[in-house]
Amino acid sequence: MDTLYRYYRAALQIKLRKPFVHIVFGARQTGKSTLIRSLLPPRATVVDLADPRERARFAAEPGLFIDVCRALPREEGGTFVFVDEAQSVPALFDAVQSLYDADKERYRFVLCGSSARKLRASGANLLPGRSVRHLLHPLIDEEYETPPARAETERERLLQLPAGAEGSHFPYRPLEDRLVFGDLPGIALLGDDGDKSDILRTYATAYLEEEIRRETIVRDWGYFLRFLKVAAGGAGGIVNLAGLSRETGVSAPTIKSYYQLLEDMFVGFTVSAFSGSSRKSAISSPRFFFFDNGVRNAAAGLPLVGETVNAAPGALFEHWVAGQLARKLSYLGAGSLSYYRTADGAEVDFIVEREGMLYPIEVKWTERPSRKDARHLRAFVAEHRERCAGGFIVSRGPYVLDLDDSIIAIPWWML
Repeated sequence: MDTLYRYYRAALQIKLRKPFVHIVFGARQTGKSTLIRSLLPPRATVVDLADPRERARFAAEPGLFIDVCRALPREEGGTFVFVDEAQSVPALFDAVQSLYDADKERYRFVLCGSSARKLRASGANLLPGRSVRHLLHPLIDEEYETPPARAETERERLLQLPAGAEGSHFPYRPLEDRLVFGDLPGIALLGDDGDKSDILRTYATAYLEEEIRRETIVRDWGYFLRFLKVAAGGAGGIVNLAGLSRETGVSAPTIKSYYQLLEDMFVGFTVSAFSGSSRKSAISSPRFFFFDNGVRNAAAGLPLVGETVNAAPGALFEHWVAGQLARKLSYLGAGSLSYYRTADGAEVDFIVEREGMLYPIEVKWTERPSRKDARHLRAFVAEHRERCAGGFIVSRGPYVLDLDDSIIAIPWWML
């Protein structure tokens, strides 16, 4: 999985020039607007619906958008029109369709949003047959500078940039720092832990409150905040609606809608249970993860200091690996992520499925993975031999290790 986000900029730049409507989704602070603006030609028109005045103007008169676009001069290769926070005025999607259908070559529309909830709730026109959807996520390991200690090992991967890709990277950060503070681009550029903590706590309180209040009607805000803290604290675990209902005092259907709200805002994602096992004792409930370790830790009320890793390193590491896998599969545009667990204790942390093949993965907070760590992987490989050639252990070990004929241990940065 080494053709990923840091090559995504070059790939996206090429895609944006194709005559489709491009819809770019992702949580706030993942760098959507910054990335898109950097890819647009200088004469591109920008409609920023994050500005309350612009939002009110176009919400009151969506037809104005058509008049603005028709007045733009024709440009060779298409006239670029970028609409930021497009979900805040769903009616603009109809306006975009009208303009696109009238002349598919004249415009290159790029619509950016941080929530799909309002679009889904309003039945907004998502331009079927006309649009291409893109997702942007927090940073993955390939976007960071490679430390000298592993630069030679990484050399081949780093040279695999496609034509036109830029070689700039974010400053190297130790794994422990990323487990606590996450991988939002703005956080990655800060050197002071206090500043990181302040920004993440603001994100988990002021931003989420503002965004959720704007996007939906939560009947009892206190109950939702209680749910959010409990859900963040238990992130990575199997979703137990009945248990959460008892703990928060909120009905199970409401809790389910809260989880859906977080997914619609790209603040979280679910990992489904693996469905290809013949064991009747296999658990079928999904696991829920926050989109970023730092936001999750802040929402859970954990101390945002380096020492937090020492309290539950395995859980933080596994949550971080889930995010990396989900982001990379998203950028690859193919494959699925699941987990496997049975009532009698057999489990595999993650299973990547691509092109009909299964790749089971165990996550271990150890610098010395051993054959004992691979027992569940061996059992899974044996049960699914026709689709699974072997498994992987992701650890803090510095080397690739061949633990037996079917299990390989790899360092976390080779994920």
